[in-house]
Amino acid sequence: MEIVCLAFAVYYVILLARIILSWATMVWSPPPAIAPAVRVIYDLTEPVMGLFRRYIPPLGGMDLSPIFIFLILGFIQRAIGC
Repeated sequence: MEIVCLAFAVYYVILLARIILSWATMVWSPPPAIAPAVRVIYDLTEPVMGLFRRYIPPLGGMDLSPIFIFLILGFIQRAIGC
C-alpha cells in the first residue's frame, strides 16, 4: 500500500511540475540540457490530461483538467488511506 501512496505523491509532484512548466514555456524556451526532462514530464502527464480534456473544455483559454485530476487523486488517496 505504501508503494501506491508513494506513486500518487510522485504523480502529484509531476503534475504540479507540468503546470509550472506550461506557464514557464510560454515565455521561456528550456535549454537543451533540461529539454529531455521536460519531455518526460509531458509524456507522463499527457495521457491523463488528454483524457480529461476530452470531457472538460477549456474555460477562457485555461485548461481546467489539472484541477479535476488533483481532485480525483485526492479522493482516491483518501479512499485508500494514504
